[in-house]
Amino acid sequence: MTEMIELYENIAVIVPAYNESKQICSVLKRIKKHILSKNIFVIDDGSTDNTADKSIDLGVRVIRHEKNYGKGRALITGLCEILDSDDLSAVITLDGDGQHDPRDIPGFVEKFIKTGADIVIGNRMNNTKGMPLLRRFTNKTTSLVVSGLTGLKIPDSQSGYRLLRTSLLLNMNLNSTHFDTESEILLRAGKAGAKISSVPIRTIYSSEKSKINPLVDTFRFLFLVLRSLFW
Repeated sequence: MTEMIELYENIAVIVPAYNESKQICSVLKRIKKHILSKNIFVIDDGSTDNTADKSIDLGVRVIRHEKNYGKGRALITGLCEILDSDDLSAVITLDGDGQHDPRDIPGFVEKFIKTGADIVIGNRMNNTKGMPLLRRFTNKTTSLVVSGLTGLKIPDSQSGYRLLRTSLLLNMNLNSTHFDTESEILLRAGKAGAKISSVPIRTIYSSEKSKINPLVDTFRFLFLVLRSLFW
């Protein structure tokens, strides 16, 4: 029996990518089972490999940065492009390294529709098998901080796999450029009274080296928290 796969015409996907030529084709092919090619945006953040060329060959939209600015800047570039469209109700962000499974896209959309949430975050913390110990600790710690500042229960604030309502983003003035952008979105959304929900996701850990710098990105997060107190 053939599995019925729904194609969401009013949902976009942003894939920030930096030197992901090994995985990008597999990721995009699986996304295209759920999202129209014209609504898939790969933001090539200054890759030195052929990530952009492989993405173009698959018929998705590609925006290139001349150099590597950071994941946050790539996300902001993609979001600015999305917000120029009037017919998109939400955007999903997911990584291009294969850790986020596109098969979970329907779960995000279902939660979005059923709960009316402004943000749906992919929650990895129900099953942390395979997650590096340091990442598990930092995820739990930062999630507690973000939850405390927003007054909302956010079990996995560091998850980059999430759905965002486009209308929420229209007046959101983001000014971070690295991994702290994802936390900034949650903090600004929480202060604006947005409804934030979560959905369980699968996460595939491989031998790929994380692009997160534990020391530098921790300081960026702490600085973001301090700045948020004055918003």
